Amino acid sequence: MRRRKTKRSFDLFSAYSYYVPGTGGMFMLLVMFLIGAVIGNVTLLGLMAYSEEAADTYGILVSYPLMFIPPMLYAAYQSRKNEFFEGGFRIDSCNFGKFSGLSIAIAVSVATLAAAFALDPLNIVMPPMPESLEQMMSAMMDGPFWVTILSVSVFAPFFEEWLCRGMILRGLLQKMKPVWAIVVSALVFALIHLNPWQAIPAFVFGIIFGYVYYRTGSLKLTMLMHCVNNTFSAVIGRIDMFKDAESFLDVFSTGSYTMLVVLCAAMVVYFFFRIGSIPVPSGQRSGCTPVRYEEQLEENIDSKAY
Repeated sequence: MRRRKTKRSFDLFSAYSYYVPGTGGMFMLLVMFLIGAVIGNVTLLGLMAYSEEAADTYGILVSYPLMFIPPMLYAAYQSRKNEFFEGGFRIDSCNFGKFSGLSIAIAVSVATLAAAFALDPLNIVMPPMPESLEQMMSAMMDGPFWVTILSVSVFAPFFEEWLCRGMILRGLLQKMKPVWAIVVSALVFALIHLNPWQAIPAFVFGIIFGYVYYRTGSLKLTMLMHCVNNTFSAVIGRIDMFKDAESFLDVFSTGSYTMLVVLCAAMVVYFFFRIGSIPVPSGQRSGCTPVRYEEQLEENIDSKAY
């Protein structure tokens, strides 16, 4: 009797299921990313030669995706080589335990906003951002709103989560202890931001995103969390009362600010506790659903039948 074919969410990512990179594979992906960064920067320089105004406004929409094309092509090639000889793990699973998809989506969104506020004291203790970097960040945020949203709320969650959680963390979870896999993937997430003013908060968020991915195997959840955080920052940055503020302490009273930070930190701790109640399926090292040769063969047969 033929088994029922399991319907997969985010089938766009099925091409990567059979590439489960270890430490060496992680470094190869980063090398491919650096090659993509060179391609993206060269393309941006070419656009600047054509029109500096167009490059300032739309350059990120062109250069940013180019950074991820080499690692995506490399990973797809490696997965294609492996798919008929060994099993893999789905890049996006739905191990939500007793939670519904809607309830866990709401929970991770609220936890992300709470974490964003709880991490705000970092803005107080960090040294001032260099003027050149501050101008670059402002130029990106002060452009057309649709360009900002597309770049920080769509492109960044999609591509960065694919690399840091979907590929690197999914692979490392099968090779090392979960805590180290999450830390290493969070470090990579921090490093690709290329400056400490973004990298330090990114590392903390990388830990949070990584733990969610470890428990659920769901890339769409970490993409949602990433999107919520970036959209929150983009929207706040366009509100007049927040534009010139170094931190929320410049807007709220000290007592209110302290109370909100403590409350948000407590919410994040509670979130970790609740997510930790989702059991990793028996026989698995994470919430990522295994894919085996027999399942792939069955899917190929079914696709030919139609």
